Amino acid sequence: MKILVLNGPNLNLLGSRDNSHYGKLPLKKIEKKIQSEFPEIKFEFFQSNHEGELIEKVQNAGRIFNGLIINPGGYAHSSVALRDALAECSVPKVEVHLSHLVNRENFRQNLITASGCNGYISGFQEHGYLAAVYLVKKLSEK
Repeated sequence: MKILVLNGPNLNLLGSRDNSHYGKLPLKKIEKKIQSEFPEIKFEFFQSNHEGELIEKVQNAGRIFNGLIINPGGYAHSSVALRDALAECSVPKVEVHLSHLVNRENFRQNLITASGCNGYISGFQEHGYLAAVYLVKKLSEK
């Protein structure tokens, strides 16, 4: 099994951003945690602050991967183009948000990209990624 894990804008700053929302772990440590929890799965990790790069990864995911996990960052609330790419992607997809969005600003309540995924996880910091891997595995077994 191969899973693509995409991270959007500003997630390269994890570890130095507001720890109460995003946790203390930098992105590289989250990636290592995912790999150590699921050694039987091949992962590709990709982070970009550029919307087009994320869209291209999503568009190619169905040909290469069995599942996709995405934390679109701020694009979750603004990118119709990323949402459309996710909707067209044929593999199981789970959106992850480190912070508990319902406890955040009003503009974070509108998740445009989540409707292009099978579901989303919010509020469990780095543990949300682990839950997403489990869910992608289960959805792929169907």
